[in-house]
Amino acid sequence: MSVLRCALFCLLAGVATAASAQPPKAYLSLIIDDLGQNTERDARTLALPGPVTLAIMPDTPHASDFARQAHKAGKTVILHMPMDPATGPYAWHPDVPLPTLAQRLDAALVKVPFAAGVNNHMGSRMTSQPAAMAWLMGELQQRGLFFVDSRTSAATVAAAKAQDIGLAHVSRDVFLDDVRTKEAIAGQLQVAIELARKQGSAVMIGHPYPQTLDVLEKQLPRLKSQGIEWIPIKQMIAERSNRAMAGHGRNGVYRNR
Repeated sequence: MSVLRCALFCLLAGVATAASAQPPKAYLSLIIDDLGQNTERDARTLALPGPVTLAIMPDTPHASDFARQAHKAGKTVILHMPMDPATGPYAWHPDVPLPTLAQRLDAALVKVPFAAGVNNHMGSRMTSQPAAMAWLMGELQQRGLFFVDSRTSAATVAAAKAQDIGLAHVSRDVFLDDVRTKEAIAGQLQVAIELARKQGSAVMIGHPYPQTLDVLEKQLPRLKSQGIEWIPIKQMIAERSNRAMAGHGRNGVYRNR
């Protein structure tokens, strides 16, 4: 082998080795639910750095004002739609006729302007209803909205119905604050980080509890140094390409149909 060919071979081998040494991508997205209830906590959530998705409940005193404020600040706003066992004037229940469900969705979207998508508030009963979830996904597709399945129940068929029609959607992987202590929340954040490293991405949902915000204010700026790329929810939907993660199904298909 000539000196020139040897040098070229070594150079190409070095490039290949450097490329293979690059760590795999680890993407993380964050949604904060239950917003619109408390101006102080809403403002603190809005001040979090990075692409936080803000899920605003329609039946809250500050829903519309906060949605406008968040949109102006460049944040992604989504409608946090109440579903059974949630109650209230907008809530979806299995015994409510479809025209009424449609009216409640329309009214909720009016109350939360600039919503780019929808996720369910509670909904352990409602998201298991195939007919209603299929209708909802079709309606969101017509409106150009995406769906986030909060997965408040293992029986949910919501994401499966979205997948059936190719609706842009994603499913939650980790709840941050089922246990409201800073230690538990920090632990759940670490679970999400490790999951992102393992499967390439993780979607977190938290709430505007003081303990949650304390942890996020401290830890979110450190994600980059840990090799985590924090991305907007729309980019996460694109990264996952409507496929189910291993915890939600098999071979990219949701287990509940």
